[in-house]
Amino acid sequence: MDDDALSRILKAAGDTTRRKILTLLVQEGALRVTSLAAHFDMSLNAVSKHIKVLEEAGLVTRRTVGREHFMAAELEPLKLTEGWFAQLKSIWDLRLSALEAILVSKDDGHE
Repeated sequence: MDDDALSRILKAAGDTTRRKILTLLVQEGALRVTSLAAHFDMSLNAVSKHIKVLEEAGLVTRRTVGREHFMAAELEPLKLTEGWFAQLKSIWDLRLSALEAILVSKDDGHE
């Protein structure tokens, strides 16, 4: 697992504005940066900084047509987070199974 990439993804997804940007791109498809900025009560520069974090995490891609910059969602990197959460869940499941075995053993009068 690429820990640096996972950290960038979690950092990017940890901010409400960036999650909203990503959600908009998934729902509406590729959008111009100025169209994205219209959804937020902040400057175009501030939205651009959020987009840069999403780009660095690989969660959005940029396509330039003339002077227009179009952003699109890229969800493939989220597989890293899915894998990490699956690992956490499997560890948790093992711990719960071990606890259950102890509790069943005590219920059966074995200690």
